[in-house]
Amino acid sequence: MRVDELSAVRAARPEAVAEAAERRVPWKGAQGRLLIIAADHPARGALAAGGDRLAMADRHDLLERMCAALERPGVDGVLGTPDVIEDLLLLGVLDGRMALGSMNRGGLAGSAFEVDDRFTAYTADAIAKASLDGGKMLLRVDDDDPATAATLEGCAHAVSALAAHRLTALVEPFIARRVDGRLRNVLTAEAMCRAVSIASGLGATSAYTWLKVPVVPDMERVMAATTLPTLLLGGEVPDDLDATLAGWRASMALPGVRGLIVGRTLLYPPHGDVRAAVDAAAEVVR
Repeated sequence: MRVDELSAVRAARPEAVAEAAERRVPWKGAQGRLLIIAADHPARGALAAGGDRLAMADRHDLLERMCAALERPGVDGVLGTPDVIEDLLLLGVLDGRMALGSMNRGGLAGSAFEVDDRFTAYTADAIAKASLDGGKMLLRVDDDDPATAATLEGCAHAVSALAAHRLTALVEPFIARRVDGRLRNVLTAEAMCRAVSIASGLGATSAYTWLKVPVVPDMERVMAATTLPTLLLGGEVPDDLDATLAGWRASMALPGVRGLIVGRTLLYPPHGDVRAAVDAAAEVVR
């Protein structure tokens, strides 16, 4: 199926999504370090990449970029909300790939309620029913915002529910605060140590919990804060991709780091070449 055929198929045969999920060849499990392509940003209203405020709003373009990335050797799978995962299932590009479902997207980017990150996408039961490999949740801890408590509770329930299905719970934690009315993540080693410590204790068991964390200065201290397997995230599109790759390479040697989970940095690289950016990241992982 082609990208330009998706709308017609969705309109005429909505059951095709479930059929595609049933046909999907399952992922066989990690053979080493992982490289995962992330594309769950649009559902939270975060559409910018680099200097283009609406880059990720073009769904056809996004899917074509993701398909190009998935063609490259060394890419293990994807992270996405149901709409993205289901488009990729219909396109038939997830056979043998890891597929992680994004769960809480209700804390819309730039909103007054951003910290109150409701679970508005996948549930643990839906992830299990679709035969996906795990679920991801975002946790921003703002000590000045009471809504943080509800998000903590929601993430804890999701960790427990995924573990009951023996599925990976991927938690992306930050300490956050308002700066000029905008929610900003605090990217220091001290803040990340606290965030990682909070995330590690969520749920009735941590047996199936992994973490997703940014590369920050003094990364050794951050990784010393947990025994949980950890993936490094990409964040915003950098002006200097080589410097970002160097940071990933240095952190990849730390105990507990199991790979990369990157979205805009690879899908919308500064030089515009998705395949080259993915190949460079795959080399870092290898």
